[in-house]
Amino acid sequence: MATPLTDQEKRRQISLRGIPDLENVHELIKGFNRHLHFTLVKDRNIATPRDYYFALAHTVRDHLVGRWIRTQQFYYEADPKRVYYLSLEFYMGRTLQNTMVNLGVQNTCDEAMYQLGLDIEELEEIEEDAGLGNGGLGRLAACFLDSMATLGLAAYGYGIRYEYGIFNQKIRNGWQVEEADDWLRHGNPWEKARPEYMLPVHFYGRVEETKRRAPNGSTRSNNVVLAMPYDTPIPGYQNNTVNTMRLWSARAPNDFNLRDFNIGDYIQAVLDRNLAENISRVLYPNDNFFEGKELRLKQEYFVVAATLQDIIRRFKTTKKGTPGRTSFDSFPDKVAIQLNDTHPAMAIPELMRIFVDIENSIGTWSAWDLTRRTFAYTNHTVLPEALERWPVKLLEVLLPRHLQIIYQINQKHLDKIASLFPDDMDKLRQMSLIEEDGEKRVNMAHLCIVGSHAVNGVAEIHSNIIKTQVFRNFSDLEPEKFQNKTNGITPRRWLLVCNTGLVDIIAEVRKALITEPAVIGEDFITDLSELKKLNDFVNDKHFLQSIMKVKQENKLKFAQYLEREYRVKINPSSIFDVHVKRIHEYKRQLLNCLHIIYLYNKIRMNPAAPFTPRTVIIGGKAAPGYHMAKMIIKLITSVADVVNNDPIVGDKLKVIFLENYRVSLAEKVIPATDLSEQISTAGTEASGTGNMKFMLNGALTIGTMDGANVEMAEEAGEENMFIFGMRVEDVQKLDEEGYDAMEYYEKLPKLKQVMDQITSGFFNPKNPQQFDDVTNMLFKYDRFKVFADFEAYIECQERVSKLFQDPVAWSKMVVRNIAATGKFSSDRTITEYARDIWGVEPSNIKIPPPSEPLRVDHLTG
Repeated sequence: MATPLTDQEKRRQISLRGIPDLENVHELIKGFNRHLHFTLVKDRNIATPRDYYFALAHTVRDHLVGRWIRTQQFYYEADPKRVYYLSLEFYMGRTLQNTMVNLGVQNTCDEAMYQLGLDIEELEEIEEDAGLGNGGLGRLAACFLDSMATLGLAAYGYGIRYEYGIFNQKIRNGWQVEEADDWLRHGNPWEKARPEYMLPVHFYGRVEETKRRAPNGSTRSNNVVLAMPYDTPIPGYQNNTVNTMRLWSARAPNDFNLRDFNIGDYIQAVLDRNLAENISRVLYPNDNFFEGKELRLKQEYFVVAATLQDIIRRFKTTKKGTPGRTSFDSFPDKVAIQLNDTHPAMAIPELMRIFVDIENSIGTWSAWDLTRRTFAYTNHTVLPEALERWPVKLLEVLLPRHLQIIYQINQKHLDKIASLFPDDMDKLRQMSLIEEDGEKRVNMAHLCIVGSHAVNGVAEIHSNIIKTQVFRNFSDLEPEKFQNKTNGITPRRWLLVCNTGLVDIIAEVRKALITEPAVIGEDFITDLSELKKLNDFVNDKHFLQSIMKVKQENKLKFAQYLEREYRVKINPSSIFDVHVKRIHEYKRQLLNCLHIIYLYNKIRMNPAAPFTPRTVIIGGKAAPGYHMAKMIIKLITSVADVVNNDPIVGDKLKVIFLENYRVSLAEKVIPATDLSEQISTAGTEASGTGNMKFMLNGALTIGTMDGANVEMAEEAGEENMFIFGMRVEDVQKLDEEGYDAMEYYEKLPKLKQVMDQITSGFFNPKNPQQFDDVTNMLFKYDRFKVFADFEAYIECQERVSKLFQDPVAWSKMVVRNIAATGKFSSDRTITEYARDIWGVEPSNIKIPPPSEPLRVDHLTG
């Protein structure tokens, strides 16, 4: 087996990123040593690898700071319309390498560390993932921040600085075990605390009516939590723009609870500060599931209350408004707020409260007009269990004034419905913000729709479903409000950072035609549609060989990682069949598992028969309270134990469950993947972004016509993907007819054999009933119809195996897929948000570096 080049060796080769500037290398080494001595108070005799990582991180941050300050100066002087992206999750991952790439100092840092005798790859591995998100929604937010900075938008991300991010997953005896993700225990070199901007957030209390304009009121509350901001720089790609992500941390005020301890119990009063500070303690580890806990509602209000105070302060203090704007008439013209799902929905009544109760010159319905023109809402799911519905009783206690405002909004909304549809009580009930069947609840999606000027889904098929099914009444009422904004990924992290080999191949295409006009050049980094020019090389033998070579190098590297971390040897020539995402019934890891058992039986039945070797790699976290998801993990690991230890199978089939799947692990496995599994039941996956990352990195997709898979098939051609199974209309028809799992079990011998093995305890003989919950669900309660797609999935996987035996044909399909990824850049997505929703234009302005004077009049024209 050839030893693949390390990333450091590759990055030291001449590529489109150029030759390191030796003068800058010298300056960087000086900065590194300065931080080692004066920031970390260490020398080379006692410094640890973590110290070296921190010294490098601080040195790289030095290159950010001047640009960061310069960017904010520019925004202050130019006073553009500002975009505020509100999200309860930002799944940032690691920062060091991404920052080096965006600043254009990666090769300089590589050379500096090399001269210091340090391995930069080892230093990069020391960094903790900032896992402040559960999965796709949080990672999308991170990609969007990168694109907004790269496009030169005056944009800010606002969220919570969770002390504990998404839990660390351990697999013990095949079971998921959760451990706290104490990601801040060593400190975070990328953030800057801003105590001077600390803000109060009020909970509980009572509403006092005012004489000024009944029935308006103001809240009296003695329960105050302070929101401490921590700022993280977000650099654009080599344009000197550095935007800000501001995350709030909960702090108790110094006098917290002392007034309640008349007997002088000072110690208990101080200890009770934790009750306030728990608000930002931990990320709720649920994905596509609503858990109506009081702490979660506190988190949601905490972030929007602090954020809106910050937004209004900034609105009032721009240079052109000095000494401060006194009128809010221009607020929607200067402020755009995007709600990332319903989690920040309380921002709508909160902005109303600020306008009406705090800024006393604004009447209720003038405030409502300003509010609606300011907010836009992105829906991320059609699963009913994921839609937020907060009990009225909880809001009455925790946020009484906001509930009053929601009732006012709802009354105005229902009056409009009643005028348009007289005597249609069903429509009033279906469209009300308040659900009254059983416990009274506030439907947060309805609040977002009514309180926003734009509502979007995140893939064409998803947007059509929310318009024609989930929110049909609202769409019929205001069709112009509903839009589609297909998700995207940043090509910086998901190509330049994680797949240097593929980047160099693209550069070599340009170099090979150096006497001709540049075919691609470097423009694809900020205009991914440039990759469509790769179609010109789909029959170029040398180019196809290069594609195959880099994929094999990535596979060798990942195989070595698996051997080192999991002590299992895999066949690097096998198909790397990868299924990594949150564990959920609708994502159908169970369908994949049934296929693994089918392949195992096929080998056992005829070991001498030809077989395309396959390594199935599955990874993902189950929500701690999601019993079925945890059982799915246990079934996969039990099947893996049998398959991997069967000498008859050998290296023809291996099954790996990746422990603690996260952003930094995704950056390793995605470039090594041959086959990407995107097999959700049609109509259940809103979009997906993992599918795009795999496609960009040269993996072929096996998937249903669901989410963004549909548009991927449109861009690449369905013949260049492995599409199988029911379409949305087939699923709907099956629902109408009635899905009977036993019908498939009885008519498909292969499926019957697989299920009989599971039910008989073949994969867990010491406890034969271990998987009864799984099998009962599949036979009786399966909303996601695994058996209905089983046969089509098996046949499609056989097509995969056959094509993989023809490396040239496979590679041609890979090139066509990479060439078709242009649409799936988050730069394109953000450009559409900016123009169609936020009313701003992406800027082609490159802010001058700190060493040059800032002339705003010249930059803005």
